[in-house]
Amino acid sequence: MKRHVAIIGLGLIGGSLGLALKRGDQDIHITGFDRSYATADEAYRRGIIDTVASSVKSACEGADFIIFATPVNTTVILMEEASGWELKQDVIITDTGSTKNPIMTAASCLIDKGYTFIGGHPMAGSHKSGVAAAKGHLFENAYYILTPMESENVEHVEKLTNLLTPTKGKVVVLDASEHDRMTAIVSHFPHIVASSLVGRLADQEEGQPFVKKLAAGGFRDLTRIASADPTMWRDITIQNRQELLEQLDGWLLEMNNVREMILKNDSDQIFGFFDNAKKFRDRLPSTYEGAVQGALYMTFDLHIDIPDHPGVISEITKILALEEISLTNIRIVETRTDVYGILVVSFQTAEDRKAARLALSKATDYSMHIL
Repeated sequence: MKRHVAIIGLGLIGGSLGLALKRGDQDIHITGFDRSYATADEAYRRGIIDTVASSVKSACEGADFIIFATPVNTTVILMEEASGWELKQDVIITDTGSTKNPIMTAASCLIDKGYTFIGGHPMAGSHKSGVAAAKGHLFENAYYILTPMESENVEHVEKLTNLLTPTKGKVVVLDASEHDRMTAIVSHFPHIVASSLVGRLADQEEGQPFVKKLAAGGFRDLTRIASADPTMWRDITIQNRQELLEQLDGWLLEMNNVREMILKNDSDQIFGFFDNAKKFRDRLPSTYEGAVQGALYMTFDLHIDIPDHPGVISEITKILALEEISLTNIRIVETRTDVYGILVVSFQTAEDRKAARLALSKATDYSMHIL
């Protein structure tokens, strides 16, 4: 039996979900709505959706599944409006927001009406945004978190999980508060730290202008996530404020301990600090080992130590092109005290990086110089 899915918001996430759902064996009809008609029209022309809705309400009424792929603040407003619409009684409603507590609180107005709401968060992204960047494989091997109410019917969770099967994401069920706490630790707080490090560099650039050039190596990679959309991260910071404050309190305590360590100048203690960090970091799952993509969007880099001669970069890109491997960025690193290799080639997936590593390893000039 054909299932009707409404996707509200046809940007990168909503568009990619549409493509992923339609490549499955399921008999589904997707109705889409976006506040930009041009975006909705492009989604229709690309086959992401089957029907362009004239309003959010018309998209949702009659749907078996409703997916709000909009910013969290927008989703909260839309859910409040949806509580007054005539939806199918057995509809399953979900979202894609990166903070769940505000969403689950807002969902009470729908639950009070007898509707099913299950929070969702696909932990995948891209360096590009908008429907033009939508890809059906965006969620492959990424965690797709579901946060149902504690009293939710297991069958409803199973139905939503089944709908999401074509995304090839790793569906995990978590409590909303647990989700927000963990994403604060591994995603939201690191963005604040990265942005703070960049701010620290900017403050010192005026007196030492050359420092920016030296920051093109490891510092640039360490703070890459600070280039993310400031509007999105403003909203996330406000929405997950309490968890972030707790992380900041812990961070300040840790930094005070580090300061005391440096003041004492105890070589054994300093060594232990770096050694413990290295051991724990080295035990983290590696994308080379097929680990599932985590909370942070990341590019997958290969560092290649190449000889400096004319045409060497074109040789590498030719090897990748012959293997039909797409890359997202390529750059030469000048400051390499903490970065291996002169050339950094970035890929969108771990699979692309693995294939590139294999292809380049077959070229004898580079077989011993790839990390």
